[in-house]
Amino acid sequence: MAASLNRPSAKLCPKTIDPFSTSPNKSPFLNAFSSGRIPCRLVHGSVKNRLAWNTSIDDLNYDPVVVLLAEGLRETAHPLPFISRQGFTELMSNVNAAPKVIPLLPNLINPIKLALSSNNDEIFEGALTALTQLSTVVKSELDKYLKTYLSILAKHMSNRKHRDMVNNALNIFEENGDKDILIIIKSKIPTYCSIHM
Repeated sequence: MAASLNRPSAKLCPKTIDPFSTSPNKSPFLNAFSSGRIPCRLVHGSVKNRLAWNTSIDDLNYDPVVVLLAEGLRETAHPLPFISRQGFTELMSNVNAAPKVIPLLPNLINPIKLALSSNNDEIFEGALTALTQLSTVVKSELDKYLKTYLSILAKHMSNRKHRDMVNNALNIFEENGDKDILIIIKSKIPTYCSIHM
């Protein structure tokens, strides 16, 4: 039996979850998705997957959906990472997102911080992408929360694999922030070079 787990074909099938499982160890995101509190479903395509929303994103109440999607950034079992990241991206891409997201910022800070703190590269990268998308939507409203993330990002600046991605994110934070944001970034990451230099 153990030998069958090591077969090359086992690598082709990603670890998946059973949304109908009655296990008490379900994550908050999985609970929310399987109980319908995230109003979308996964549509399997021949080339790639996509999300189908039960209601137009324009009409969607972001509270608590966007917070639940941020909670899902730490998921690893297929298809949950796709659902959380793609759902977050689609909500942030909506032209009317800013007035819906800004009041929810305090609730988004911790889930994104926990995902950024992960040792899993995919989780970290997904969380950093979400944070830059959030910055693009809320602009300088994120400034007061940015210190929460900078010490985590400083650690990743020394990681060759993440350096460019972190630097690009810092560029976005500087571009979207107020004039004082550069001082805040430099206080935590002295090696950061401003986009205006």
